[in-house]
Amino acid sequence: MKLKTLFFKLLTAKWSTLITLFVLAISLCSCAVHSPANAQKKSKAIRILMVGGGSSHDFDKWYKEVDVNTLEKDGLATVTYTSDVNTILSKLSDIDVLMLTNNQPMKDPDLRKAIFAFVNSGKGLVLAHAALWYNWKDWPEYNAQLVSGGSNGHDKYGSFEVTVVDAKHPVTKGVDQKFTLKDERYYYKPDPTGPGIKVLANSSVAGSTDIYPSVFTVNHPKARIVGLALGHDAESHDLPVYQMLLRNAVKWVSAK
Repeated sequence: MKLKTLFFKLLTAKWSTLITLFVLAISLCSCAVHSPANAQKKSKAIRILMVGGGSSHDFDKWYKEVDVNTLEKDGLATVTYTSDVNTILSKLSDIDVLMLTNNQPMKDPDLRKAIFAFVNSGKGLVLAHAALWYNWKDWPEYNAQLVSGGSNGHDKYGSFEVTVVDAKHPVTKGVDQKFTLKDERYYYKPDPTGPGIKVLANSSVAGSTDIYPSVFTVNHPKARIVGLALGHDAESHDLPVYQMLLRNAVKWVSAK
C-alpha cells in the first residue's frame, strides 16, 4: 500500500509540473504579444501639417473641418491645420507630410527654403486644389520644381467626369474607375522644364476634347509628391471617392 501511495504521489506531481509549465508558457506568449517592443511595431499615425488660407475657397470648412476629420479617421493621421503661414517653419521638423492647399502668399525666403529642404529630405508633399495654381509670380521655382506645372484657369463650376488611368497605383487603388462630381475643373498643364508627372486620373467634359490631370504624382528625385486638383467644396470633400484619394495620397507620400 505504501509503494502504491508513493507512486501515485509521484505521478500526480509530474502532471502538476506539466500543467504549471504549460500555464507559464501561455503567460510568456501573452506577454510577448503585448510587450512594448511589439506595440512599437504597430503603424504610427502619420503626422500632417495642413496649410490653408487665401481667397475664393472656404478653407476652414472644407480643409480644416472636413479633410482633417477624413484623415484622422481610424487613427490614420494626426493633423495640425494652420492658415497662418508664419507658423509653418517651426512645425516642419515634427511632421511626416506637408499638405498645401493655400493660395495665400508665402513670401518669407527662409520659409521657402525650408519647404524645399523638407521635400529634398525625402518627406511627403500633397498639393491640393488651390496649391496647384500659379499663385506666386515671385516664386517660379515652386511651380517648376514641386508642382511641375500648374493651372492658370478652370471651367465654370459644374459637373465633369474623372477617369482613373492607372488603377494599380497606391493612390488610386480601390477608387472607382470613373466618377462624376461638381467642382472647378482646373486646367493643369505640365511644365516641360519641370521633373515631369505621372497622370493617375484625368478629367473630361462631354462635348470637349480638352483633358486635364485631376490626380498625378510628380517625378521628384528625392520625395513623393501628389497633386490633387479636386476640392472646391462639399461636392468633392464629402464624396467618398475623394476621401479615399486623399487618404491614399497621404499614406503613399509618407512611405519611406
